[in-house]
Order: sequence, then structure tokens, then C-alpha cells
Amino acid sequence: MVELKTAQSIDAMREAGRIVAQALTAARKAAAVGVSLRDLDTVAHDVLREAGASSPFLGYHPHFAPVPFPAVLCTSVNEAIVHGVPNTYRLRDGDLVSLDCGAELAGWVGDSAISFTVGTPRPEDARLITTAERALEAGIAAAVVGNRIGDIAHAIGTVCRSAGYGIPEGFGGHGIGRHMHEDPGVPNEGRPGRGMPLRPGMAIAIEPMVIAGGGDGYHPAPDGWTLRTNDGSRAAHAEHTVAITEDGPRILTAL
Repeated sequence: MVELKTAQSIDAMREAGRIVAQALTAARKAAAVGVSLRDLDTVAHDVLREAGASSPFLGYHPHFAPVPFPAVLCTSVNEAIVHGVPNTYRLRDGDLVSLDCGAELAGWVGDSAISFTVGTPRPEDARLITTAERALEAGIAAAVVGNRIGDIAHAIGTVCRSAGYGIPEGFGGHGIGRHMHEDPGVPNEGRPGRGMPLRPGMAIAIEPMVIAGGGDGYHPAPDGWTLRTNDGSRAAHAEHTVAITEDGPRILTAL
């Protein structure tokens, strides 16, 4: 079931989304050669705590995971696509880092992700990250009343495939609101004009993921959470929480 949010509820989600943006900004600023992934998680956790928000990630335990997620930040490095668990790994020059963060405030949730390079960027990584961001922009542009979920999926997939990149099969965005994952699912590839119609008051997390090698395959790491590319190539991830309104898409996790 899809809950249509009121204007007041969307405003409340914007406050949660603002905290997510602040946490990601702080973690990105702290990311440098020699800094551990756990250090980044601590930075994000401090932002949430100071804002009076909680984390929908911390303790989250879906059916596929062997243990509850132990952090407030997903830290995926190089060939890790999503769901990376913060650990003692220390960042190295040229690492491609994807950070995914959520916040819950006053009963409403925001969710967003960014990708960037630590230290000296490789041109091929810069192109990969830019493509993920362009795919996110295309998906958001398609998130208008009168379109359907398939129009968002098609917009994302067209950008990613045109660049020659893979898209992790079965992973994409989702509805969001009182809970981190709600209906509807928002695929990263699909046919235009298909799927659920977009209505004012819907809130969705749009999150393209791209694999540099062009394949779609992935596998879980031994921690049971981190998803890695099968071909060992690098991946990038970008995400915003977006509300569908009569005036067009409203990004709720922008800084």
C-alpha cells in the first residue's frame, strides 16, 4: 500500500532529509587518506545525535542479512556497490567511496547517497560518478504527476546503459515515509509508460547504481551485507529522497 503524504508530512520529511544531507556532507569532508570507515560512521552518527535524530540503518535486519546492520552509514569502497559495513579499513589515495545514510526525525525518514574519490581521482572514476549523478537527475526529472514508475526507471536505465555501464540486477529505489522501505519499488531500468502512476503526495527514494565493467552481476561479501561486483570493477551510487507534488519533484535530501 502506498501512503500519500500531506504537505505537512512532506515538510516533516524535509527536516529528516536535511539532517541526512548534513551527515553526508560532514562524512565526505572527513574522508581523507588514512581515515577509517568507522571514523566516517562516527562523524555521521554525531550529526544525527546532535540533531535529535535516530538512524533507520542501525539495527536494521532484513531477511537476507545474517546480522542486523551495525552502523548508521553504509560505506562502499571501490568494487563494493552498496551496503558496505564500516570497518577498520583506512582510505587510500584514489579510492572511490559511496556513502549511504538515513535519518528518522519525528516519525519521518530521509535517505540519500553520494559517491566521490578520496585524494587523486582517476578519470574513469570521475566519469562513473558523473553518470550515476546524471542518472539520478534524469530519474528525478521523470518523477512528475502523470508519469509512471516505469518512466523513472527508463530514464535512469537509459543514462546508465548509454554510458556502457552495468546495473545491479534486482536493486533500485523504493517508497519512503514513516519507514525506510515502503511501496512502491523504483527499478533502475524499465519500460516507459508502465507501472504505478505517480500521484501527488507520493515519496520515493531514487537511487541509481552503476558498475564500470558493464556487467550486472554481484555477490555478497563475507559480512553478509556488502555487495561487490562480480568482475571486480568499480561501482558508484547516488540517491535522493523525492516527493511527487503538483509543482514537480521536490528533493527532500538536498543540503
